[in-house]
Amino acid sequence: MPAFRSLDDVALEGRKVLLRVDLNVPIENGVVRDATRIERVVPTIRELCDKGASVILLAHFDRPKGKVVPEMSLAPVAPALSQALGKQVRFVFTDWQDTKAEEAASALKPGDVILLENTRFAAGEETNDAALAEKMAKLGDLFVNDAFSAAHRAHASTEGVAHHVEAVAGRAMQAELKALAAALETPKRPVLAVVGGAKISTKLDLLGNLTAKVDVLVIGGGMANTFLAAQGVKVGKSLCENDLLDTAREIMANAAAKGCKIMLPSDVVLAKQFKAGAESRLADAHDVGADEMILDAGPNSRAAVKAALDQAATLVWNGPFGAFEIPPFDAATNDVARYAATRTKLGKLISIAGGGDTVAALNQAGAAESFTYVSTAGGAFLEWLEGKALPGVTALYV
Repeated sequence: MPAFRSLDDVALEGRKVLLRVDLNVPIENGVVRDATRIERVVPTIRELCDKGASVILLAHFDRPKGKVVPEMSLAPVAPALSQALGKQVRFVFTDWQDTKAEEAASALKPGDVILLENTRFAAGEETNDAALAEKMAKLGDLFVNDAFSAAHRAHASTEGVAHHVEAVAGRAMQAELKALAAALETPKRPVLAVVGGAKISTKLDLLGNLTAKVDVLVIGGGMANTFLAAQGVKVGKSLCENDLLDTAREIMANAAAKGCKIMLPSDVVLAKQFKAGAESRLADAHDVGADEMILDAGPNSRAAVKAALDQAATLVWNGPFGAFEIPPFDAATNDVARYAATRTKLGKLISIAGGGDTVAALNQAGAAESFTYVSTAGGAFLEWLEGKALPGVTALYV
């Protein structure tokens, strides 16, 4: 990863800082229901204020598509942010065509924090309009990007603004980039990757990139069924992309050529119905009935993955092993996640995980807090694992 600048590299006292954050949080009846993303940006905001800067927050919410949509306003986020920060955050409505943002920014004093309205209310935000980016940049004299989760989008407030004013990474962005570098760019080896989820088709780039970078690739979830079928295994009514069997075989051949070992389930948990409390049975992966579905990996498969983790120095995890939302099909995900967490706490494993389902699964297993780093970035995390350049990150490179 090329070098990038952080808050350690710039003076902050007396500066007006344009801080891009991710405040796209769940809101019900005007109340924030999950403040995780808010809590992640508090350290950067607090440091800026403590060092004498004033802060202008830029953030998006939902998808208003360049129009002012009242129910997609960031107004309800300001009280939750004020509470998390321990000081008032004043909300400023703007349709991004008026001068309200400029007026609010010009009146700021050191230590003040304002939250501007949803950047996606501006028609030029998602098209990275140069005039809008310049308008945003003029609000401050330093741009700090602390929204890795939006870094895969080349928007005016994530990428464009960085071309008009000095730009550095915030603390949350800095931590994310450090964790990602430790995962695949300069990892301690051997590296083991767990990739789960429903379909190969959504993770072709990911699988292709990982087979070239990791030592062991564990494939779980519905996509494992496609790989099993590609080897001639009958998978019954299981989720399987039969049109991608040749692709699965190609991935396995490429992995073998690059010295990457692929691990698939050797035993599985089967059911005829996909619902909570459905009758299930344990079977060899080669013993799936025509009317049965593979919904989780079995104990032998879990033991094999844990044995591989004993030899690994770094773990990268994206996607669950089975239908973790419904017991008893959460056993493999819970078991392996807790084992990885234990290895991490013992100082024997660096564990990096990310993706929506992955975060939910690790939280459900009670393992997330013990992982080295858990990314809430979703799409940006996945695109980085796929080896793609993220515009919001590359804009920060020196």
